[in-house]
Amino acid sequence: MRIYDIIDKKRHSLPLTKEEIEFAINGYMNEDIADYQMSALLMAICINGMNDEETLNLTDAMLKSGKALDLSCFDNLSVDKHSTGGVGDKTTLIVAPIVASLGLKVAKMSGRGLGFTGGTIDKLESLGKFSTSLSQSKFLNQVDRIGVCVIGQSDSLVPADKKLYALRDVTATVESIPLIASSIMSKKLASGAKSIVLDIKIGNGAFMKDLESGIALANAMIKIGNGFGRNVRCVLTNMNVPLGFAVGNSLEVYEAIQALSGKGEKRLLEIARALSSNMVSMGLGIDNEKAYQMVDEAISSGRALIKLKEWVIAQGGDVKYINNPELLLRAKHKEEYVAKESGYISSISARGVGIASMLLGAGRVKKTDKIDHLAGIVLEKSYGDYVEKGKVIATLYSQDKGLFPGSRSILTNAITYSQAKPDDEKLIFDIIS
Repeated sequence: MRIYDIIDKKRHSLPLTKEEIEFAINGYMNEDIADYQMSALLMAICINGMNDEETLNLTDAMLKSGKALDLSCFDNLSVDKHSTGGVGDKTTLIVAPIVASLGLKVAKMSGRGLGFTGGTIDKLESLGKFSTSLSQSKFLNQVDRIGVCVIGQSDSLVPADKKLYALRDVTATVESIPLIASSIMSKKLASGAKSIVLDIKIGNGAFMKDLESGIALANAMIKIGNGFGRNVRCVLTNMNVPLGFAVGNSLEVYEAIQALSGKGEKRLLEIARALSSNMVSMGLGIDNEKAYQMVDEAISSGRALIKLKEWVIAQGGDVKYINNPELLLRAKHKEEYVAKESGYISSISARGVGIASMLLGAGRVKKTDKIDHLAGIVLEKSYGDYVEKGKVIATLYSQDKGLFPGSRSILTNAITYSQAKPDDEKLIFDIIS
């Protein structure tokens, strides 16, 4: 078998066999197949696609490249949640303690932010000496004891995905549904949860720009999950506008604490409730209406906030930030951004706000970049709100005030105004299972 023939076969839109896919992945991991050859195969897949069987086999080959967690000791109570990436998406910080407070087991591996999209690990590390690097035994012990543990992605889990993604990132082959589906699902399957809720972001601040491609990705990942005996639900959500008011690590932690206290921005709460209730419904085998009631009670009773404190303490974080969230708003410099004209905010680009926040130091251009955990943007107004010229729309935070002009410029281009109130945008497009 030769990689040349496999590339040529996919170039002609022919389906690859399980053996051919395994040969390509194993050969690339063993360095028998060069970067330029795997790049050619990835581009052929990106252009010509893969059928369901090929995508399943690709996921399986990637999964077998490393170890997998065994969560069978938690049976059906093990649940996981994954977002395809967005701006202001701090839902894991809200959803995980809610679900754990209701008796389910959230053993989750999360990533760091790259570009204009944030990462859960960076947010958690805003809480003092919060440790996201634990041994497998400590990880599972904490899940058993308090119901939740979130750590950084392990190099031993699906190393093929890490190597392939680095190649895809520089060869314009990221935006391919079979490649995205196999990348996400290989990691979720390796993480071991019985039930998985996937938050598929759609809009200008997401990989999926339209509903049609979002539905195609959802169906691909559900088929993969079913093929491996897992329960999968996909919640398709709007990412044209930032989720919540805060964009930036410590700022988003602040907003998550507010949400768990029953306050906070209504769009963020709606998404968090939907994700939580689907996880509870699947894990406990109950209908969604009952699950919603349980989720709302976990917030209103304070149980979810107490669980957040337990979680932070267990991983070495400083609970003073939970007891006094204002301590999270402590950047050295801040600047108010004002409306350029009077009118309704008719668009506020999630992508634009994400880039503006990144330029303040809140994100990374390269994986090796250091971030400013205190930097970011807090919106005072958002889509559909009326503003008067010269009134504050947002507050910018950074340790370096020299970064404000560049961020301001991006923010100006991200916001448009109209004299007529814009129509409400749908927040949850669909739930597919």
